Amino acid sequence: MRLIAALAVSVALAAPLAAQKTATPTHEQALAHAKALLATTPLVDGHNDLPWAIRENPKAPRDVDAYDLRKTTPHQTDLARMKAGHLGGQFWSIYIPGEVKDSGYARIQLEQFDIARRIIAKYPERLVTAGTAAEVRAAFKKGKVGSMLGLEGGHAIENSLGALRIYYDLGARYMTLTHNVTLDWADAALDSAKHGGLTPFGKEVVREMNRLGMLVDLSHVSPGTMSNALDVTEAPVIFSHSSARALVDHKRNVPDSILKRLPKNGGVVMVTFVPGFDSPKIFAWSQQRGAFAAAIRQRLGADSAAIRRELSAWEAAHPAPHATIADVADHIDYIRKVAGPDHVGIGSDFDGVDDDLPDGLQSEADYPQLFAELIRRGWSDADLRKLAGENVLRALAQAEKVAKRLQKERPPSTKTIDELDRGLKM
Repeated sequence: MRLIAALAVSVALAAPLAAQKTATPTHEQALAHAKALLATTPLVDGHNDLPWAIRENPKAPRDVDAYDLRKTTPHQTDLARMKAGHLGGQFWSIYIPGEVKDSGYARIQLEQFDIARRIIAKYPERLVTAGTAAEVRAAFKKGKVGSMLGLEGGHAIENSLGALRIYYDLGARYMTLTHNVTLDWADAALDSAKHGGLTPFGKEVVREMNRLGMLVDLSHVSPGTMSNALDVTEAPVIFSHSSARALVDHKRNVPDSILKRLPKNGGVVMVTFVPGFDSPKIFAWSQQRGAFAAAIRQRLGADSAAIRRELSAWEAAHPAPHATIADVADHIDYIRKVAGPDHVGIGSDFDGVDDDLPDGLQSEADYPQLFAELIRRGWSDADLRKLAGENVLRALAQAEKVAKRLQKERPPSTKTIDELDRGLKM
């Protein structure tokens, strides 16, 4: 009888303890948990457009000193918000538009390198240049943000593998194969598919990036280009700022067919905070607005003033919905489900987002809010660490390992686009 009574007491005591362990934490508890976790593991953001924001600053274009990160800035990035958000590593985007025609791309691209490098040099108390995964980790241990550069758009190399190599030497640790414009050697997601993916020269670009140790970034490219790059690459790929196409059918998002190939490749989709990529409601609203705008342009012709009036009236009657932190978390959850927890990361696109950011993710200070949302959804600390930065740092370290091997096996490529793609143009 004593044994039975003792067992009954132990079961009675265990029941509330089990309930406590499985209960969903409050938001405050989850946020405290998130901040404690991010204090011990580097959070690496795949994409921030601060260098372009400084270039386009209407008050002082290209003036790094005038755009003072020690004060509150007009956009989402400054030193205080980096610290509050526990940012541990950053790929600063060195973007230039693919539509630039004035003097070729090199001048503007080099100016963007200059701006990005001056930003890092100006704030040694918070930022430090990093060229490897190990250097990002070392910076984090010192309480600083390991800063790498991401070349956004393969148009910048002007069909030259020599230019690609020089950009690597200047600090580029990934290159987005296209931006929004289809290139002579690669199809973009938001432009016409002229090549069915990568041309032979495009595949040589991927091979040379592997030899350098530069991550192949597949945000902005067509599904055909994604697939061809995965066929060719010997190192993990990344998507520096993309979300899941199964949830929002935006051409910039990643289809399931590609997500399912990531485990074999080792690649990482770094989920973006761009509202139109994350929110089904905003995407649907954008489609409706686009259809209405096309209809009134057809009806009104070149009367731009009348078009603006009717479009403004439509927007007043149909206000745009807001994206939420839950929308972003949904994409992270989905990619973890399809590709696995080793293949998802964070790529905010802060300072490059024209739309209102998701509720709860207004600046770099808010990264912990996203992690708190995932904690409330039951994510383990191990998976949260992978999401924060372990996945992309593993991919970068693997790319560095592949590069060391390839540099022993082959010299820098001297192939040209005319040589490799000549037969395609005849």
